Formats: sequence, structure tokens, C-alpha cells
Amino acid sequence: MPRLQLALNVDDLETSIDFYSTLFGTEPHKVRPGYANFAVAQPPLKLVLIENAGKGGSINHLGVEVEDVDTVDAELTRLAAAGFATTEERDTTCCYAKQDKFWVQGTPDGERWEVYTITDDAPTAAQPAEPAAAGAVCCA
Repeated sequence: MPRLQLALNVDDLETSIDFYSTLFGTEPHKVRPGYANFAVAQPPLKLVLIENAGKGGSINHLGVEVEDVDTVDAELTRLAAAGFATTEERDTTCCYAKQDKFWVQGTPDGERWEVYTITDDAPTAAQPAEPAAAGAVCCA
């Protein structure tokens, strides 16, 4: 099932994990150094917390997690046909997961959107290269 992703910068990861665990009534799906994510059933949400001291309370990026690579491809085709500029990232590692995705460029207010699917778990946070659309390594 597709779900929205909300990636937040937080000042203190442990405090934020406690808060969001209570708010959504669920424990994190994954916790790594400086990173946690929640797979919230209702409302369908992938909540990502990225420890980024001094930037807490701000959006890191937004996304739509889809079921498979075929859906990533279909959305990429649909948005390209609508004239949206996109940057693809295939077989990339981000946020402790292997992913196929693309970033939507040129949003009216500059927010970062990704459409992605997770293909496997990963022991590390990010690849060394910079995503062209994001301007920063992975979700950092």
C-alpha cells in the first residue's frame, strides 16, 4: 500500500522517538545512529526522524513510498509526461535501505519530494555520492 513519507529534522532523537511512539501508538520500525523510522498503520505514514542538531522542527524532505519498482517507473513516466523535472536514483542506499527512486525537482516552494520503493535493508545510512535533486547526501 502506498503511504506518504514525512522526514523530519530533530534536535534529540531519543526524545523524539518517545514523543512519536506515544503520539502514533507504535514503536519505531528501525533505529540507527541519528536515525529512526516508524511504519505507522493509521494514518498510513512512514515517519522518518533524522537527528540534525539546530534544525529540529523542520522538514528534511517529503516522499511517497510505493510498493514496487514498476510503480516507481509508472510514476516517473506520468510526472515526466506532465513536464516535471526528475532525477533518478537506481540501486541506491539511503536511510539504511536499498532503494530505487526519483526526486521531483522544481517544486513551487522548494521542498524535496521523492518517490521510492525499498528493495532491501542496508547496514549503512547513505551512499557517498550526492543526489542531484536533493543537494545533500541521502537524507542528511
